[in-house]
Amino acid sequence: MNQKRIRDFGIVPGRMRTGKGNKITDVPGVLVGHATIKNQENHTGVTVILPGTDNAFARKYVAASYVHNGFGKSCGLIQINELGTLETPVALTNTLNVGVVWDALTEYVLRQCERDGIPAKSLNPVVGECNDSQINHIEKRGVRPEHVWKAIECAKADFEEGDVGAGAGTICYGLKGGIGSASRVVELYGKEYTIGVLVQSNFGATEDFVLDGVRVGERILKYKERKAANGTCGLETGGMGLSRSDQGSIMTVLATDLPVSDRQLQRILRRTAVGIARTGAYTGHGSGEVMIGFSTANRIPLKAGEEPEVQSVIHESLINRAFQGAAEAAHEAILNSMACASRTVGLDGQVYWGLGELLPDVTERGAL
Repeated sequence: MNQKRIRDFGIVPGRMRTGKGNKITDVPGVLVGHATIKNQENHTGVTVILPGTDNAFARKYVAASYVHNGFGKSCGLIQINELGTLETPVALTNTLNVGVVWDALTEYVLRQCERDGIPAKSLNPVVGECNDSQINHIEKRGVRPEHVWKAIECAKADFEEGDVGAGAGTICYGLKGGIGSASRVVELYGKEYTIGVLVQSNFGATEDFVLDGVRVGERILKYKERKAANGTCGLETGGMGLSRSDQGSIMTVLATDLPVSDRQLQRILRRTAVGIARTGAYTGHGSGEVMIGFSTANRIPLKAGEEPEVQSVIHESLINRAFQGAAEAAHEAILNSMACASRTVGLDGQVYWGLGELLPDVTERGAL
């Protein structure tokens, strides 16, 4: 895999140490898979985050969710917040395919349970979404159950970023958005733990975009004006796209191997909003900011044992390190989603550039 990520352009978001791959899959056991659909009708897909390879229904994960702004159609969050557990993989897709993906996840877990001899009379599949209708014919509902199963089957640690899977049709700050990831290492009690974040970026007004402390969005707008004036906005099909308002949504998935309670996990999860804000967003009316998190520590068995369940949790006074890691990883994940994305033409003929195309000029501080 030879994708240029944000650090390849000399931009280092934050100061904490990253995991080995600087991805959510640095958390041991976590895997990510995509199914990307690109044809005449659809430019969309599915991304699945597997917390592990065993049956999550049989041994559940401590989990939490947080809705920063609720303009979205996600599934499964109510039970996560009530019980504090995750019992299926987490899947991301487009707005109008949530139901199909939910059904496919249900079928996948039911097959696991049948194989393992576990009755499953109720399931809580977790599905998040972004509206990719500026690039994808969303009403064609191109995602099928087999795309979900394919994403699960091909899940791996070194996964692609950018305009793949659920990020194939997304737009971020008027540039091409997509799937991005990053991780941070937290040292506690003489051990190293990892916080990993994956985003599906589809939000932000162009003029608000901040990169490396510079209000790059305003420069991009001026750059577009100059390109339009000399007829070199992009491909022959249309001008350079932009977003005039903060709308469209961002899904954020956080994984960690920190031993935390679901309450502590939600506190950590909420700090990913800090990373979103560092890119310039203010959480607009039409933008859904939904966060889902899980820990691979403290697995919870389906059936009660003879003794009470005992969980290890970090002391609250040490949680600031996790807060910082979540904020930094979310910030970098967003920038990776944009840096790895390729130039794409929208349904209206507008050309949504990849951030990587502009970064050589942006980093020259004023070249735009």
